[in-house]
Amino acid sequence: MPAVRKLARTATVLTLAGVSVFAAQTAYAERGKHGSNGQTEQHADTGDDGTVSVTVGGVLFDRSKNGSGGSVGALTSTTSWTPPPCWYAPKYTPDQLKEQLEPIWAAESTGYEWDAQQRDRYVEGHPYTDFNKDKADKGYWWDSYVDKSFPPGWDKCTKPFFWVDKGDPPPADVENAVTPEVLAELAYAEIRVPGTEVTLAPANTTKVNLPTWAWLDAAEFKPVSVTASVPVIGIEATATAEPVSLKIDPGTGDAETYPASGVCEINNGRIGEPYAKGKSDRTPPCGVKYLRSSGNGSYPLKATITWEIHWTGTGGAGGDLPEGTFGATQNVVVQEIQAVNR
Repeated sequence: MPAVRKLARTATVLTLAGVSVFAAQTAYAERGKHGSNGQTEQHADTGDDGTVSVTVGGVLFDRSKNGSGGSVGALTSTTSWTPPPCWYAPKYTPDQLKEQLEPIWAAESTGYEWDAQQRDRYVEGHPYTDFNKDKADKGYWWDSYVDKSFPPGWDKCTKPFFWVDKGDPPPADVENAVTPEVLAELAYAEIRVPGTEVTLAPANTTKVNLPTWAWLDAAEFKPVSVTASVPVIGIEATATAEPVSLKIDPGTGDAETYPASGVCEINNGRIGEPYAKGKSDRTPPCGVKYLRSSGNGSYPLKATITWEIHWTGTGGAGGDLPEGTFGATQNVVVQEIQAVNR
């Protein structure tokens, strides 16, 4: 991260511990967050339709076509891949970067050597001169942004502020600088899909050796998508998640699943098939048969949906991202069939 951001984070930690050594520079670093100096720090406002708008810099996420409701959740990648925990995007104009850095230097709390290095880099021509004011309408200073959930790796974006002309791609050696593909990966992290509580027949309580049908409401499992964009440089990408299968874990080894793999594929937009009168002698296309009673308790049946992720972006870019899963657990009581003696 740029040195000023590193100092700001250090100050926050120390302040929480009762020490305010870096309070001055933290205050300066926080000014733009509240719009007091016009810099392009990310600031989001959420509309009723789920659309999020931000100020000039950072990434705008349109969540209006995302999953909704109290049971939605984030996807977990089926591979070791994870969305970027931090990234780089436009943040400052030349005047805004000057307004950001000069008060910190004037406070003399960051040390002469560091201040001198910063002036040399941004003012004295090694490599930038006077904050690139002569290019004020031709580009932006880029800086790092962080996933606010602070996943592993959130502190790995350590590049100092760097300049990118409008229309030019970011430097190839800067990992996670926003491009359509990086935006698609960030959109992936914002996708929310419906919960996966399946409908069972019999419901809640079933019998030993009785096939229990399982299905999901097809209307709940339609594609969802999130669009990420950076309006100031005119790029965007949309990540779309489509459900492809349901995996049933009965919660005990004393059970059989239908099909035997426990994976119920989507067929004509439906996962499984609702039970109806007259189907008692049929094998359910998706379901479970418990072979042992749950006693005085219950079995934790887990239903997990796998979602395929596709993306499209500016300039015809597009492709696939790793599949993601989201699941939920529900309790199933299994009783012995009672025999009647006469």
